[in-house]
Amino acid sequence: MASLSKKIVAVILGGGAGSRLYPLTASRSKPAVPVAGKYRLVDIPISNCMNSGINRMFVLTQFNSASLNKHIKNTYHFSAFSTGFVDILAAEQTPDNPGWFQGTADAVRQSLRHISNLDFEYILILSGDQLYQMDFLEMITDHLQRGADISIATIPVHANDATEFGILKTDEASMISSFVEKPKKDVLGDWISATSGAMQQQGRVYLASMGIYIFNKSVLNSLLKDHHPNATDFGKEIIPNAIENYKVASYQYEGYWTDIGNIASFYEANLALTAEIPEFNLFDNSNVVYTRPRMLPPAKISGTTLEKTLIAEGSIINASRLDHCVVGIRARIGYGTTVVSSYIMGNDFYETLEVMQENVGKGIPKIGIGERCYIKDAIIDKNCRIGDDVRINGGKHLENTDHPLYSVKDGIVVVKKGAILPNGFVI
Repeated sequence: MASLSKKIVAVILGGGAGSRLYPLTASRSKPAVPVAGKYRLVDIPISNCMNSGINRMFVLTQFNSASLNKHIKNTYHFSAFSTGFVDILAAEQTPDNPGWFQGTADAVRQSLRHISNLDFEYILILSGDQLYQMDFLEMITDHLQRGADISIATIPVHANDATEFGILKTDEASMISSFVEKPKKDVLGDWISATSGAMQQQGRVYLASMGIYIFNKSVLNSLLKDHHPNATDFGKEIIPNAIENYKVASYQYEGYWTDIGNIASFYEANLALTAEIPEFNLFDNSNVVYTRPRMLPPAKISGTTLEKTLIAEGSIINASRLDHCVVGIRARIGYGTTVVSSYIMGNDFYETLEVMQENVGKGIPKIGIGERCYIKDAIIDKNCRIGDDVRINGGKHLENTDHPLYSVKDGIVVVKKGAILPNGFVI
């Protein structure tokens, strides 16, 4: 297995502008969005690679990439005696290509001149905005056993979900015979594939592409450079065309996987981590999620009733009650405050007592959440200053809106990064 992993290079796609995750992506790329209180989304695919023994990775970036670049630079350092690396490949203008990345396939095509300098046989292409734990070596082994040119990780989904994904049809040998992007409900009957007994019992009989691909090096070069030099997207163009001319295998995955596509899915994925036995297991010796090592003190909690809540290091919590919450690094929550079903991202720094007093004199709330607040169904982005007696009551009764200090999407209130909510503010 160790020798096999040396034949693989991973490419993690940084994604586009991430408009569906706005306002969390107003100043950062999707893979840089904080998740689970102390990680970034990009840590998930990188950790999956490292846990699979794959330690040569490129992250392709374009939009709002400064915080992502900083995170990777500060986090992923391999030994001087290792060949491992996590390198950023930013979109760049060249004499023969003056444009930015036009899509997933175009991003990989433009980056091939850097990637191809390495010695490898297989390229693993991953998304930077999904939450899952997968052993990629099992997928590579399956790819080799089938003699495939391309393998696509697929997950069985229900009819209700099938219309949101690219759906693949497989033959008796689990080779992909056809592909349709976001099919309408009335044609779904033609797209049923063979899935395991457990999946069939749940009605999960449609195979959705997870956006995780393995290509043989020569096949990828041929597709991107020779056969489809103008194709910009893997899902819409490269894969459907490859099915006709190459052996394309389906690698069925039945574990937990969620695509962090919008605010609702991001919110639900984070709060799902507070379950007694969460489907995405952070407490797993064999599937460690790696991130930047911070020299922070333990969380300090005083007089707070906690129910199904994750609290990251460096937090100072004096709240009355936290119920079904994720609380990020260096968070500060004042006395008498109640927070329900919310994700508090925390802060990038501590304020000194002198600065706090100075700001209070100017009428500026302390960094964090003040006293006697009530916050429900919310995402509080980093470095917010929420005053005393603030009430944020999210829910379906709220209309979607975008305010200078916050946005509301699907009933979830997202307080924007660095926003200042004065005492008594009500949403």
